[in-house]
Amino acid sequence: MAPRRPSPHTLAVLNDLARDPTRWRHGYDLSAENGIASGTLYPLLMRLHERGYLESKWEQPSTEGRPPRHLYRLTSAGAAYLAAQSSPQRARARGPVEGMA
Repeated sequence: MAPRRPSPHTLAVLNDLARDPTRWRHGYDLSAENGIASGTLYPLLMRLHERGYLESKWEQPSTEGRPPRHLYRLTSAGAAYLAAQSSPQRARARGPVEGMA
């Protein structure tokens, strides 16, 4: 059985994080950038973290009364996973993209 292909949301998040892999990002920023609802995004971020594709840490609030926030960034394993999804061999194995000639 072949591994599941990542969802378009997964690829969008990984691509956003790959633009600057050393930069820590808030889930809210990723949601706003991609239009991914929080109910979809946060479970996705948790799965990517559990698989070792993302690092995460807590950011303490700068304003009293605000909760701490999670920050995320791509790991080298995440970058390799994304590159494998984008490889020409993988694209050929998937076949033509619907609507593309």
